[in-house]
Amino acid sequence: MASEPAPAAEQPPEQPPEPPAEAAEHRALVLTGFGGYEKLKVQTRRCGSPAPGEVSVRVRACGLNFADLLGRQGLYDRLPAPPVCPGMECAGTVRALGDGVSDRQVGDKVMVLARSGLWQEVVNVPANQTFLMPEGMSFEEAAALLVNYITAYMILFDFGNLRPNQSVLIHMAAGGVGTAAIQLCKTIENVTIFGTASASKHESLKERGVTHPIDYRTTDYAEEVRKISPKGVDIVLDPLGGADTSKAFNLLKPMGKVITYGVANLLTGQKKNLVAMAKTWWNQFSINALQLLHHNKAVCGYHLGYMNEEVELISGVVAKLVNLYSQGKIKPKIDSVWPFDQVADAMRQMQEKKNIGKVILVPEAPKEESKKEEN
Repeated sequence: MASEPAPAAEQPPEQPPEPPAEAAEHRALVLTGFGGYEKLKVQTRRCGSPAPGEVSVRVRACGLNFADLLGRQGLYDRLPAPPVCPGMECAGTVRALGDGVSDRQVGDKVMVLARSGLWQEVVNVPANQTFLMPEGMSFEEAAALLVNYITAYMILFDFGNLRPNQSVLIHMAAGGVGTAAIQLCKTIENVTIFGTASASKHESLKERGVTHPIDYRTTDYAEEVRKISPKGVDIVLDPLGGADTSKAFNLLKPMGKVITYGVANLLTGQKKNLVAMAKTWWNQFSINALQLLHHNKAVCGYHLGYMNEEVELISGVVAKLVNLYSQGKIKPKIDSVWPFDQVADAMRQMQEKKNIGKVILVPEAPKEESKKEEN
């Protein structure tokens, strides 16, 4: 099988609803243990009828997130112990309804958000964890929306209180959350966006609205920000952790906010790196309430994985995102689409930071790729 990613596929013709087979076999990606890329295997599983309050979904596309890379190494606390099926978001078609479900119908196109378990061809999930896809959205886009855009929206607007004429520093600006954050910043008037990414991605970032791309590999991003904005910035999105959270806090203007939502600095190779872990935790930012008083700054922590009980809150955010999509103000950027069999290549694409936008997994190889292989 070719190792090159396929471009995002066009929507196939609508298929008639399938009759749900009792305990039908389907393919799933299973993390068999913590470690390198080889720990993820395609296995056969069985899926029975949905329980009361659940719907059964035929999955067409799944999102790959940074937390999934951490989870493979045993560094993501919301992933159950192996063997486990990862996956926090997917999109597909409702194929069966459990008792008591009245707000979904067989054939509905839905996005799904869960703590884990969605990298499968068929999933049974609570109906309140599904969201109707807006008109015109592809399954790939739907699988790219929930985790990244909910995270970026709540960080920027609920914690960050982003307003016109403010400035924002977005780390990993070419990734999934970074792309979402840039688009959401563009919905507010005259926001100055600083974005860190390798130099090869700078033109793409400028085209999408980043005011000042910064190459974090060759320059000190804090110094670069200060050259342009001596007072610093109003909001820093911090997915890095460790010493970078301290740098973020020091870059804030008075009344500024740093929102930390990840520890990407833990990820330095295929497998868990104890030196990187020790260094990150040793350099972890710490401040007490009295010091915050003197600085007139805020530090916030965000973790979507711990929001699973906040159904109404998340539903409200998704409704706002769907509205923005329908208005053409946001649109998920798909970097590449990989079949389940190439999950290692998909993870490598993201872990080595080659992606611009979202990396997507699909159960089967896209038809264009299959045709190439036949010739």
